[in-house]
Amino acid sequence: MEKKTDRRIRKTKQQLQEGFIHLRKSKSIKDITVKELCELTDLNRGTFYLHYKDIYDLSEQMENEIILKFEEALNSYSVDGETSPQTIMCKAFEIIKENADFCTCLLSNTGEMTFFNKLKTIIRDGCFQYWTELFSKPKKVETFDYFFNFMLYGCIGIIESWLNSGLKESPQEMAQLASKVMLNGVTVLH
Repeated sequence: MEKKTDRRIRKTKQQLQEGFIHLRKSKSIKDITVKELCELTDLNRGTFYLHYKDIYDLSEQMENEIILKFEEALNSYSVDGETSPQTIMCKAFEIIKENADFCTCLLSNTGEMTFFNKLKTIIRDGCFQYWTELFSKPKKVETFDYFFNFMLYGCIGIIESWLNSGLKESPQEMAQLASKVMLNGVTVLH
């Protein structure tokens, strides 16, 4: 009996999340109401409030699920060579592809910066730990921050372009491209 309840709860949450994404494609989060979402998903407001406090809580829970997947991918990385940086990047692109509609909303003009800032922090911490183990401690942490931000915003641009072009390339191809750009810069165009 418990499995049926779990399945129904998952299905209800999925309906609410899909409805939320549908609304987010054209609206800022502050313009979405619980009433509007419930009408769209054909669920009552009581059902919504069983799972979420408000629209912001719904969005935050969805963001946190994605963040957790990114953390798991980064935590699976080891400097001793068992997992390559490209493997981690491939996992990241797979996560983005699995959540393409929501990621597109988060990176759009109506997107919220909280998700991006959380993601930036976990990626920065993972990269800093990896790069300090691999290359010894950088002489200046500020230099690392400049380098990291340059790479991060470049990757965000690659992700946005990939999402906007309809995910034509596979996550593996995107990870390879991103790795080449990071390691070789403009020479990737030759």
